[in-house]
Amino acid sequence: MPLNHQILLVSRPTAQAGVDNFQLVETQTPALQDGQVLVRNHYLSLDPYMRGRMNDSRSYAAAQPLNEVMGGGTAGEVVESRCDRYRPGDLVVGMGGWQEYSVLDGTRPGVLRKVDTTHVPLSYYLGAVGMPGVTAWHGLVRICEAQAGQTVVVSAATGAVGSAFAALSRARGCRTVGIAGGPDKCSYATGELGFDACIDYKAHADAASLSKALKKACPDGIDGYFENVGGQVLDAVLPRMNVFGKIAVCGMISGYDGAPIPMANPQWILISRLKLQGFIVGEHMQDWPPALQELAALVKDGKLRPRETVSQGLASAPEAFLGLLRGRNVGKQLVRMV
Repeated sequence: MPLNHQILLVSRPTAQAGVDNFQLVETQTPALQDGQVLVRNHYLSLDPYMRGRMNDSRSYAAAQPLNEVMGGGTAGEVVESRCDRYRPGDLVVGMGGWQEYSVLDGTRPGVLRKVDTTHVPLSYYLGAVGMPGVTAWHGLVRICEAQAGQTVVVSAATGAVGSAFAALSRARGCRTVGIAGGPDKCSYATGELGFDACIDYKAHADAASLSKALKKACPDGIDGYFENVGGQVLDAVLPRMNVFGKIAVCGMISGYDGAPIPMANPQWILISRLKLQGFIVGEHMQDWPPALQELAALVKDGKLRPRETVSQGLASAPEAFLGLLRGRNVGKQLVRMV
């Protein structure tokens, strides 16, 4: 069995996460038992939700245990199998964690999934045609219930979720507006992702200024909003929401370092009779097949070609992850390990 490199979570952050919370170790891969599959991970997915799991506090996901391999999605190739469902050479995605090789139980539903790379690159199954894409689909389709002619807005517009959101909303005939950090990201959003407009939140000193920019970009108001950020961005959006508008709450990255996230204008929830719903995409597995089918078709047709930010080698994962939390990535943040 091959020598393996892994990254463990060895301490919990007290405020901002740092590289000292992680440790790179070398281990021997155990021999396979019946039903198990050995996967050589080609890509590791880095996602904002991982920051919450680093804390030992109440959340929607269990805390990451200390001194164990950091959890995370992976895409790779089966190199050995003692499970009839998989053969060496199969390309798969699963939750292999922050490591080069993963031993997984191939008999358990949902642990591994074979993928076809004829029209969809392997890495896309961790982003556009993976969990982030399905997240965008559920928020747009099930919660915002987007219809042709409506205006929808998404924060963190150039990330993995926002990129998929743009393609999905355009396919439904919506006016699609993004909120992103910096002129380069906004140019990418309108020039490549197809957003009708994108607002640079860094150009606005407060929620009132940002809200004025939203009013200009959304002259007919906002019918659906996909929330990834919280804080000042949500404060700016709420007054612009139309009556009976819908808000899908996916993330609150502005508070992932533990600071409270006050809401300045909660009265708009009542004034505009808004529907505001949080969701975890893993609790809606019935949506994965139709979402993945649509997302794969958009990729095949060239209507969804998001960028990826890729760091090289497992050892680069902690720094890449911290960069993701600080908005340094464009599109999906990945670690390539082959």
